[in-house]
Amino acid sequence: MALTAAEKPRIEKAHVYAWEGLDARGTRVKGQSRASDLALVRAELRRQGVRPLKVRKKAEPLAFLNTKRISPKDISGFSRQIATLVSAGVPVVQAMDIVARGADKPKLQDLLFTIKADVETGNSLASALRKHPLYFDRLFCNLVAAGESAGVLDDMLNKVATYKERMESIKSKIKKALFYPATVIAVAIVVTAIILMFVIPAFKELFTGFGADLPAFTLLVIAISDWVQEWWWILLLGAALTVYGGIQGWKRSDRFRRIVDRIALRIPVLGPVFNKAAIARFARTLSTTFSAGVPMVEALESVAGATGNSVYSDAILRIREDVATGQSLQLTMRQQNLFPHMVVQMTGIGEEAGALDELLAKVADYYEEEVNNAIDTLSSLIEPMIMVVVGILVGGLVIAMYLPIFKMASVF
Repeated sequence: MALTAAEKPRIEKAHVYAWEGLDARGTRVKGQSRASDLALVRAELRRQGVRPLKVRKKAEPLAFLNTKRISPKDISGFSRQIATLVSAGVPVVQAMDIVARGADKPKLQDLLFTIKADVETGNSLASALRKHPLYFDRLFCNLVAAGESAGVLDDMLNKVATYKERMESIKSKIKKALFYPATVIAVAIVVTAIILMFVIPAFKELFTGFGADLPAFTLLVIAISDWVQEWWWILLLGAALTVYGGIQGWKRSDRFRRIVDRIALRIPVLGPVFNKAAIARFARTLSTTFSAGVPMVEALESVAGATGNSVYSDAILRIREDVATGQSLQLTMRQQNLFPHMVVQMTGIGEEAGALDELLAKVADYYEEEVNNAIDTLSSLIEPMIMVVVGILVGGLVIAMYLPIFKMASVF
């Protein structure tokens, strides 16, 4: 029977308290504790054999200064720490308390203390995590639930931590590969805009008194400079609206996301990297969930949301529907015309041998290594290409301004 809002336990917000006291030997000690009120701090200190002398609540940081967000790395670290403590025989509630007190981010501490309080009321860890979908996705919660039901929570949390670390490693490598060229291009655009708006007008005034015809290239650059000076606000507004529209479209429109994901898979050079990354996520996620004892149909539903690309997500959901009707995973994957032949064959061998999780793990290892190699190659190719583009862009403007000077020098 579901509890009403009045019957549900109220979770107090935890605060940080600084305290001073005397231990059992009469030595003065001090420290910090986190609790919902001062009385609980005093009770906890007495339980530890400390006679409190001074206890005061520390000032809370301003909301706009508390900008440290909870990252996926924090979540994987939490999983690893809880797994270590549980495997050592520490109860889940006490393990949550230890990890929460050691967290260095206030937001993470609040989250973990909230989950701890929820578990203390009798809820399972999986059900407590499901109340925070922003940090614990369906896959995470399903694996924890499987570990709790099988009595192997520590092993499952270790698998979750390893899985999270590998997925974040792929994401960070792709972001790193895209960050450098994006940064260089942005700087080149800013430098070009400064030259067009401030440097070229100065040269234009200088050329006015030459009394000679200017080269066509110089006239073109001056015309572009005049247009940018007059309509710069349209360019700025257009860029801002494009970025805003893209972000909103990505958040609100499934169709827009599908179009972007489909284009991303077909981009020269970058497309193969995105394809391999999606296949690596598919194989790693399915291997992890299947080895945890999650039923195939339910596992595929979690896998669909973990690929990071809607084209693959839609294909996996179609595979799930076919598998639910009794078809083999290998056959349904082949029908999608999306997965490489090697992946389909390895899946088929795994199904026949009863070692699907092991073979998918090998597929994931292979494609993760492929992604790493592709990104290293891409980084070595992009750098000279970007330098050439920036050199042509900025160097062309400089040459356009010095052509009239060279022409006048040749006349004299």
